[in-house]
Amino acid sequence: MATTNATAPKGAPKVKKQAQGFTGIKSGFVVIIICFVIAELLYFFGAGHASNFKGDIGAGFAVLSEVEALEPAGLIGTVYLGGFVVPLIWGLFLTVFAFSIERFFAIRNAYGRTSLTKFVADIKSALAHNDLAKAQALCDKQRGSVANVVGATLKKYKEMEDNTVLSKEQKIIAIQKELEEATALEMPMMQENLPIIGTIVTLGTLMGLFGTVLGMIKSFSAMSAGDGGTDSTALATGISEALVNTASGIATGALAVIAYNYYTNKIDRLTFSLDEVGFSIVQTFSATH
Repeated sequence: MATTNATAPKGAPKVKKQAQGFTGIKSGFVVIIICFVIAELLYFFGAGHASNFKGDIGAGFAVLSEVEALEPAGLIGTVYLGGFVVPLIWGLFLTVFAFSIERFFAIRNAYGRTSLTKFVADIKSALAHNDLAKAQALCDKQRGSVANVVGATLKKYKEMEDNTVLSKEQKIIAIQKELEEATALEMPMMQENLPIIGTIVTLGTLMGLFGTVLGMIKSFSAMSAGDGGTDSTALATGISEALVNTASGIATGALAVIAYNYYTNKIDRLTFSLDEVGFSIVQTFSATH
């Protein structure tokens, strides 16, 4: 955790703030909008292209109301028959994919430059030998959220060593408070945009179910239309819409739950490392002072 000049006493030497690297995308809403726009374009100008359907409907792009009377030439054409719910689910899928990539780089940066396990072990070894200078050098080399928190705590450790006013218990409390404050500053960066992925875990499945219901409604409407006969084209269209939306919703929900659990586990490991190092710092101060 770097000290800003705004909070430094007047006349104190300026502290160079360490580069934080990639900490994540702050404008999550903008990413969502972009993903939905891309999904709409892929749906209408990709899946909706006339080449994906049998029959003469021109060389341009198909209109869904016209395509419903035609037969798809392949899987992509069948997907287009899923209706307006398809690009909505695709938008959710692209959103999960985009935030998964964003979280990958943000959390990797939070872990630091080298193995987090090795860093924790090296810090504990330095503390065991009461070598604060080496511990601070390791933090400067490692960077990342864990190193920032440990570095801030070590600075408070040094301040408490030089403090002759506070009691030992008060010094330990001050170190623990610094550890908690530094952790509280770093955690939001690691968890940013994860709630969006967590929401899509449920929303993607529900959107798939919604599209499935609409497709089944069309299917039953086709079965009951006419003089007791069945419009086979309309029936096939309704079933296609139901199955396409089911598959899209399941795929979106599956990707979202995998990404959410994976990054949640990564954050839990990082938090455990913070707790381990923080405990070692406090215990070292308690044992040596």
